[in-house]
Amino acid sequence: MTHIDAGAELDPVHPVAPPTGRATGLTAAEVAERVARGEVNDVPVRSSRSTTEIVRANVFTRFNAIIGVLWVIMLFVAPIQDSLFGFVIVANTGIGIIQELRAKKTLDGLAVIGEAKPTVRRDGVAAEISTSEIVLGDLVELGPGDKIPVDGETVESDSLEVDESLLTGEADPVVKKPGDKLMSGSFVVAGGGAFTATKVGREAYAAQLAEEASRFTLVHSELRSGISTILKYVTWLMIPTSIGLIISQLVVKDDNFKESIAYTVGGIVPMIPEGLVLLTSVAFAIGVIRLGRKQCLVQELPAIEGLARVDTVCLDKTGTLTEGGMDVTELRPLNGSDEGYVREVLGALGESDPRPNASLQAIIDAYPAAEEWRCTESLPFSSARKYSGASFSEGDGQDSTWLLGAPDVLLPAGDPALDEVEHLNHQGLRVLLLARAAGDLDAPDLAAGARPTALVVLEQRLRPDAADTLRYFEEQNVQAKVISGDNAVSVGAVAAKLGLPGAQNTVDARQLPAERAAMAEELDAHSVFGRVTPQQKRDMVGALQSKGHTVAMTGDGVNDVLALKDADIGVSMGSGSEATRAVAQIVLLNNSFATLPSVVAEGRRVIGNITRVATLFLVKTVYSVVIALLVVCSQVEYLFLPRHLTLLSTLTIGVPAFFLALAPNTERAKPHFVRRVMRYALPGGIIAALSTFATYLLARHHYVGEGAREAETSAATLTLFLVSLWVLAIIARPYTWWRICLVAAMGLGFLLVLTIPYLQDFFALKLVGTTMPWAAVAIAAVAAAATEFAFRWIDRRFAA
Repeated sequence: MTHIDAGAELDPVHPVAPPTGRATGLTAAEVAERVARGEVNDVPVRSSRSTTEIVRANVFTRFNAIIGVLWVIMLFVAPIQDSLFGFVIVANTGIGIIQELRAKKTLDGLAVIGEAKPTVRRDGVAAEISTSEIVLGDLVELGPGDKIPVDGETVESDSLEVDESLLTGEADPVVKKPGDKLMSGSFVVAGGGAFTATKVGREAYAAQLAEEASRFTLVHSELRSGISTILKYVTWLMIPTSIGLIISQLVVKDDNFKESIAYTVGGIVPMIPEGLVLLTSVAFAIGVIRLGRKQCLVQELPAIEGLARVDTVCLDKTGTLTEGGMDVTELRPLNGSDEGYVREVLGALGESDPRPNASLQAIIDAYPAAEEWRCTESLPFSSARKYSGASFSEGDGQDSTWLLGAPDVLLPAGDPALDEVEHLNHQGLRVLLLARAAGDLDAPDLAAGARPTALVVLEQRLRPDAADTLRYFEEQNVQAKVISGDNAVSVGAVAAKLGLPGAQNTVDARQLPAERAAMAEELDAHSVFGRVTPQQKRDMVGALQSKGHTVAMTGDGVNDVLALKDADIGVSMGSGSEATRAVAQIVLLNNSFATLPSVVAEGRRVIGNITRVATLFLVKTVYSVVIALLVVCSQVEYLFLPRHLTLLSTLTIGVPAFFLALAPNTERAKPHFVRRVMRYALPGGIIAALSTFATYLLARHHYVGEGAREAETSAATLTLFLVSLWVLAIIARPYTWWRICLVAAMGLGFLLVLTIPYLQDFFALKLVGTTMPWAAVAIAAVAAAATEFAFRWIDRRFAA
């Protein structure tokens, strides 16, 4: 508890001179000195990767190195058309860099908008500055919800309570008095004050941790780690297969070294799923750009993927389902209290808190302060306590102590006033009780014996888009759980107005079991919870996760920070406290809850489509490895030149994958990415390889004389293309007009190559006679039917 001067107000926005006797902070000259010495808080804010890092990540990859070497070799030993694969890689890399730079520009612009600006007192004037401009010795002001940006020592404390749980694991807020240490990374839950910065930059306690944890990254997601796992196995398969292929081709074609090299490279290049990593990066980058246009700041890329996997969204009512502001609609005096006197008390209470929350701000707007009342002590509001208070010296010389907060916390069970409160709560109204305390503010049982004086009825403004958003989640089979610190009945009434299923069965969180498994059962059975403490919010998120749910948490207040941090995905409003914005992976800068479906949809589009196109890429890798192994074992010449597989890859994978990766997709992302992709890639690739090799062996017996080699390759290419096209047709389902046109266009493209003389010569593809080409088509038809059967059997066998 702190004795305060009635005039001692802190204004976090407008520069004001502090009252006499309070610290004035550094002078402009002292700040300049410290900047010159480098004593500045130079830790970079959460940011995107640098341009150099983006270029390095796209250019210097393992597969780019392998393909680069093979490309250089091919430029010396074969015609330019056999080196086309190298130009494709250059183009792919360029596209990847451009898209990521666009994403970086979007993110950096949004990060500036969403950056928290602490209030620093210099030359006796308080003003907001960027976190990076704080210098050693600066006097930083604090209020509820502020994140402590640097280490320091408390100088002023107005019942300052700090939550250090993100750093120390200690759940209870710590009361800070002048002289106490403050650690960067902790945040204020109640009260206010000021501290002197004693460690800035990378020396601060949480700075190194924050720099590493907050840096924008493309890693740490199941999708990207899954692709890395696939690429690792592909590399292990490639090395022995490639060595065997090189040896076999040099033995088989000992009369033409350059041609054997060309065919060997033709066997190695298609084993590399080079476009898969590129498409993943591009899909994520385009997702960031699309969300950026909706004023949605993605602070960690895997958050896009995470939201696609979410099956439960926990919503804080205030600021999420309702708008931040409130209006006083009614004042109901109790026990014969004089309404005029009650208005004076409320005006004085509003004046006593320099950083009012939304409820108190509504009271301040409705009831101006009386000049003759002087605040002698104050108790700031805290979410754990559920009330605030203040002691006054009234104009007539009398002293009084008042409490303002939750009626069901301040009043004993069975109090007649609670029936009136219940009736108002059923209408979705928020009700605060004004009560006169019997003892001092520092009394341990302060609420006991408090005399009810009046009910303050507040109307919350529902977000106009909240009902549609909740309906969207219901349609997408995503459970919505409203968890609020407000009265349970009032929360249920608001949820019912918005059409949330289960709103009529509201649960008072004070009745919830503490044991995790039992709590999880209650959470699965109900949708709306009131009187939830900040620690309970965190426990509820953990309980849901223990049942296998992927949980997203939305919130804007300091009471949501712990739950946001523990949730799989934390979503904060842009107008939320500094602490919530700092721990959230996604910040809705326009404060619109309606943006959330766009984020979910974007995540589902990215993950669902990457899973689709990954199957295409890996079918090619599998059939390339199997064909190479068959060639090595049978000691025949390799089937294809690089140009043939460049053509096939472009028509059956590259071009369609680009369109499919960016198409709408509303299916919820499922776990086990690698397993699900390989289920289809292995049978698809093996069937394609066996059918192609069968056609090739048949063609070797059918064609003799000059031109036989080209005819054999053309027949094998026809079979491989038709089977690959059928795999594409399966992956493109469910069909829409543009998907059908896409598959048809790829087939038409191959037909043009077979019929236009220039393209026939360029790609060395010419079908000879009718018997073998039709045999190739027949074999492809059987393989396509086998692929269809295999994929359908897998769908039934591994449904999910």
